[in-house]
Amino acid sequence: MTVRQLLAQTTSAELNEWRAFYALEPFGDLVADQRHGIAQSLSANLQRDAKRRPQAYRPEDFIPWHESHRQDTQAANGKLLRDPKAQSSLIKSLFHKKR
Repeated sequence: MTVRQLLAQTTSAELNEWRAFYALEPFGDLVADQRHGIAQSLSANLQRDAKRRPQAYRPEDFIPWHESHRQDTQAANGKLLRDPKAQSSLIKSLFHKKR
């Protein structure tokens, strides 16, 4: 549905009701990603060896777009190395960084 179709079929009052509902009960992909992160952190923590990894996994660890990952990606953002193996190692280090 386009914005024009939405506005033709929906009143301003109804749009405001949806906004109020979203404020109480968020929905959509962002919420689904957060829900997935919670489930994955639970699963990872059940299998975690507390001696090898004393800190528990957090839901943010499984949400790639989360702001806690921005510093990691910004550090290597834009780096292009001449050596292909070094470039590959740099990329792998971003995905397999020890926390």
